[in-house]
Amino acid sequence: MFPAPQRDNRTNPRFASQPVDWRDTLSAAKDACTVTSTTSFTPRLEVRHVQLLRAGFAALAAAMVTFSADHSAPLGLSVFSGFAIATALVLILAAWLTYPSGARAPIVTQAVFTLIAGMVAGLGGFRTPVMLFSVLIAWALITGFIEAISGWRNPRPRTPDARDALTIGIITMLLGLVLIAVTFFQPQPYSVEGHDFVLTSTIIAVGIFGGYAAVIAVFLAIAGFSPRRPELTGNDVDASADASTNDTASAADAATAPNASRDNA
Repeated sequence: MFPAPQRDNRTNPRFASQPVDWRDTLSAAKDACTVTSTTSFTPRLEVRHVQLLRAGFAALAAAMVTFSADHSAPLGLSVFSGFAIATALVLILAAWLTYPSGARAPIVTQAVFTLIAGMVAGLGGFRTPVMLFSVLIAWALITGFIEAISGWRNPRPRTPDARDALTIGIITMLLGLVLIAVTFFQPQPYSVEGHDFVLTSTIIAVGIFGGYAAVIAVFLAIAGFSPRRPELTGNDVDASADASTNDTASAADAATAPNASRDNA
């Protein structure tokens, strides 16, 4: 028996190769993978400006505590009141001028708690050591937690601004924890050049707050003056995708050209 003849599929219309338009295919794939972007937000006040404003008020508070011989509860509460109210006003201003509508909740919440703490600390008739510890500890733990969480929840890789917020939040919470430990400090008498003094937990707390303000001022000043890497906008992403699509289409056309020549031959 003779073997059955082989059928040439190229002569059969059903198996004839159809030309493929790679541009249409890649364009459809691009449309399917395109992520719908929200309306772009242009900040009128950059994050670096907010950091520098906060650094200025923190430096002022640190200087007032450092160059004051009186580290009593009234002085500590008065300095903290001015620092907290000024910082709250900066945060409220930044909420509308720096951050888009979907990212304003953490900074507004932080501003509200800071403003309340500053107003309570400004009550002249209640500037006692108990009020000093209560206001500072509550403010530090609450606002520090809010700022740390806002930086932690930023999608990875985190931006420098998110890392700065996380660091400031952690330092602020450490302030609250240290002040809790200071409440257990027992008064210690000491003398200088024949003069007797008593080192109390209130003096230590006011000094620690001044040190905290100095650290925050330096950190925020460095963060504010640090150069920023330009971020990609939606137009830049679209342009990059178009260029990549065109390059892929050109490579596909170049690869199919020899195959078409062989078919014609």
